Amino acid sequence: MTETSYGDALAVVTVTYSPGPTLPRFLETLTKATTRPVHVVLADNGSTDGAPEAAAAEWDNVELVRTGGNLGYGGGANRGVAALPDEYGWIVVCNPDLEWRPGSLDELLAAAKRWPRGGSFGPLITGQSGEVYPSAREVPSLGRGIGHGLLGMVWPSNPWTREYKQLGKAPREREAGWLSGSCLLLRRTAWDSVDGFDSRYFMYFEDVDLGERLSRAGWQNVYVPSAEVMHIQGVSTAKASARMLAAHHESAYRFIADRHRGPLWAPVRGAVRAGLALRLKAQSR
Repeated sequence: MTETSYGDALAVVTVTYSPGPTLPRFLETLTKATTRPVHVVLADNGSTDGAPEAAAAEWDNVELVRTGGNLGYGGGANRGVAALPDEYGWIVVCNPDLEWRPGSLDELLAAAKRWPRGGSFGPLITGQSGEVYPSAREVPSLGRGIGHGLLGMVWPSNPWTREYKQLGKAPREREAGWLSGSCLLLRRTAWDSVDGFDSRYFMYFEDVDLGERLSRAGWQNVYVPSAEVMHIQGVSTAKASARMLAAHHESAYRFIADRHRGPLWAPVRGAVRAGLALRLKAQSR
């Protein structure tokens, strides 16, 4: 396959699903996040609140791309990126319930110059109350994933969860196993090299899978805590929390099963499937 030659222009792709009042704030704060011109694509998965249409009408640099249905986060992002002309060699994939800190996107772009093999770059992410979200993590191996899955709820400081989330470590610019898909700057050549998100993941783990595949393709996932965004989590998923909880466990199983194929791993896949079903039942009560 011939590699596409991209320009140096910057685009932001955000996946919308009735984002409500968070979208105007997202766009307003984005204007101070970078000094560069930025084109915004709203990859809309079937909003009914009119927010994406209103934003596209108000902002000259905002384009509304209808995905044709609720494709999930990864599928929607893939459609949004595919709509971009070749002049856009830098893409941000993110949630619309973000607030950008001044200069944060320029900080990510500056880090990209320091890491020439960096394929994805993630900022420090805080919640509304200022707590730092562990957004730069290790890839969940089978042992680490089982330990975290079984004990994470009842013993949050267990060693498997601490290792997986990299808890207790001061934020510093570093390579990570994967970065939160809620806000990612990506080289489009890196994105293309792994064909973007795996759209089989409707929601959750698409960013874990992407980070691991980027690493296997020779790219680095770089955590850049000098860039900061605030994430109001769960604006869209809260509308279907039971469905999203089930999607999380299904995606967790897919991630493990994809990496442990064949008849020899069948008992392990069965045990993981059963364990995740019990965990889902406990969390659904």
